[in-house]
Amino acid sequence: MKAPPRLQALIDEGLIDAVQRQLMSGKEAMVFVVRCGDETRCAKVYKEATHRSFRQAVDYTENRKVKNTRQARAMAKGTKFGRQAQEAAWQSAEVDALYRLAAAGVRVPRPFNFHDGVLLMELVADADGQAAPRLNDVDFTPEEARRHHATLVREVVRMLCAGIVHGDLSEFNILLAADGPVIIDLPQAVDAAGNNHAARMLLRDVDNLRHCFGRYAPELLQTQYGPEIWTLYERGLLQPDSVLTGRYERSTAPVDMAAVLREIDDARAEDAARRLRLAEGG
Repeated sequence: MKAPPRLQALIDEGLIDAVQRQLMSGKEAMVFVVRCGDETRCAKVYKEATHRSFRQAVDYTENRKVKNTRQARAMAKGTKFGRQAQEAAWQSAEVDALYRLAAAGVRVPRPFNFHDGVLLMELVADADGQAAPRLNDVDFTPEEARRHHATLVREVVRMLCAGIVHGDLSEFNILLAADGPVIIDLPQAVDAAGNNHAARMLLRDVDNLRHCFGRYAPELLQTQYGPEIWTLYERGLLQPDSVLTGRYERSTAPVDMAAVLREIDDARAEDAARRLRLAEGG
């Protein structure tokens, strides 16, 4: 097929040899199957992310670092340069997460290059060498559901041990490769220690897995892996090979209301200061 302009630049740079076909098109990106020498890979071409709400972007990008204070100020003011910087940071977050998770042994597509808003990475294939399907397009036996659920819970643990929470994990962004599930779509990945929403996102990710596979193995619906994993992480006890039970009992110890109120007051003061900075900058 004729190469789209964004991919023609990679051909001109010698990063890919030809574009074979379009694999999918979503709100955030278009994905193409490309040839690189003797290998078949995929190229994710990012679109301008005008569809994301401000609140959603704030939740995911909280405490993400930018290159310099000029970028930070521009992003806070919402200038054209700031929006461009925010979009570049959103894209690079996926690239950084892929390299970091691949190094930690998490099953994600292997990244090869990132050039001008195009991510070149491994084409995840099924047993026939074709592009692997998403989990939402596959039916499972109860035994397959239990096996894949256990695999993905372990992958979530590996991600968290590497300091990352996916943030939007579900059957729509997990591929079923010949050798098992592969986690994709990571631009919204958050830093587990630096984002105040990380715990909520981790619990939601694990709940999505539970409900997905619980349709085929109903006993999974009774499991509580999310709270168990996060509690171990908060206590500094979580390891990639930690033994999990899927059971969790909430603490019945008295709540220190004074400490809770101090946290609320601190959060309010921080939010007021942030709003004041934004108002002065505007």
